[in-house]
Amino acid sequence: MSLTAPRPYLDRRGALALMAGGAAAACTPRRDGETVLRFWAMGNEGGTVGQLMPEFERRNPGVRVSVQPLPWTAAHEKLLTAYAGASLPDVSQIGNTWVAELTAIGALSPTPPEAANLLTDQFPAVLETNEIAGRAMTTPWYVDTRLLFYRRDLLARAGFDTPSEDWAEWKRAMHAIKRVAGGDNYAILLPLNEFEQLLTFGLQIDEPLLRDRDTRGNFSSPGFVAALAFYRSLFAEQLAPLASSTQISNVWTEFAKGYFSFYFSGPWSVGDFRSKLPASFQPNWATAGVPGPNGLGASAPGGSSLAVFKSSPHQDAAWALVRYLSEPAVQTRFNTIVGDLPARQSAWDIAGVERDPMLAPFRGQLARAKAVPKVPEWERIVTEMQIVAERMVRGEYTPETAAAEIDRRADRLLEKRRWMMEQGRAV
Repeated sequence: MSLTAPRPYLDRRGALALMAGGAAAACTPRRDGETVLRFWAMGNEGGTVGQLMPEFERRNPGVRVSVQPLPWTAAHEKLLTAYAGASLPDVSQIGNTWVAELTAIGALSPTPPEAANLLTDQFPAVLETNEIAGRAMTTPWYVDTRLLFYRRDLLARAGFDTPSEDWAEWKRAMHAIKRVAGGDNYAILLPLNEFEQLLTFGLQIDEPLLRDRDTRGNFSSPGFVAALAFYRSLFAEQLAPLASSTQISNVWTEFAKGYFSFYFSGPWSVGDFRSKLPASFQPNWATAGVPGPNGLGASAPGGSSLAVFKSSPHQDAAWALVRYLSEPAVQTRFNTIVGDLPARQSAWDIAGVERDPMLAPFRGQLARAKAVPKVPEWERIVTEMQIVAERMVRGEYTPETAAAEIDRRADRLLEKRRWMMEQGRAV
């Protein structure tokens, strides 16, 4: 999981309790003459992927898959604890942003040559997130990214047919929507406690977000300063409320009320908007690509990957499972079961995903996606970026001083990486 719906907070005692409960379940006994593959899966996938296992087991006599569902809130720490305790499963679903960290500690079994066909017809930026030093360490399973959800009716009332593709015209449309919506309503929701929206703006620039072999922040680059300035202007011009996600009762209700007309989100929100808003409202919303400074822009690739761990004694069977779950026909079936967007582009064609007008724009957005830096510290860096950006919006920093502060915090987090680079030990 990367740039999907934010994971809820869980304190350390709660996480440890979940890990303790999971540890007992992890020790699956081996039956005589049978290979038992332990497969950890998270969230909705953990509760549904079992439906795909009978066909795999039919094709692979003597192999049985034991699926252990995990909550996303505990998954990352549970994997690290299992590594330390030599109790990792054979295969696991992992968040894309965890690949660098699990590679750095030597936990992953790289994709073998005989499984190279798994890497065909993938979205390039998604595949890049799974590669370290040019080698695929994990296999994309399903994909997502964020794009623009918008109110078609309010945009039309403001005099626009579709969202503008560049920042200047988009802002003009937002001002028009603000006038049409009236009262205490706004044009866009940019929750101050989330980093994903600012990161999306930052990905529009040509400069990398980290420099010097990803050992220092590059947030003071002219492009990122411009992104910070655009982000701040949306609050300064009262187009976005000074609000965190915890201050919004629920997104779909406020969206329907007209509290905001633009919102960055992923494919999971398509299901929410369809199931939780009345049928009479459905013609009033749509999705579109991310606006950029000079036309449609990038977003971060998200989703989950399948990891085979180096410690697994069942490498052949584990990779057989990954190959099976990567088959376009199997990914098509899983799309039907759980709604995940397939990682293989050929599966999109089989499943007819693009016949859904709300999902069709995701294919173009995924094609324009840009991989974020692949360093274990990345999630901590973007958290610091979000904290500084909120202080900037509230008047503590200018875009220039905010960028310098984000660099300072990123450099501190990357101090160990710089030392390892000097020792020739980092990837």
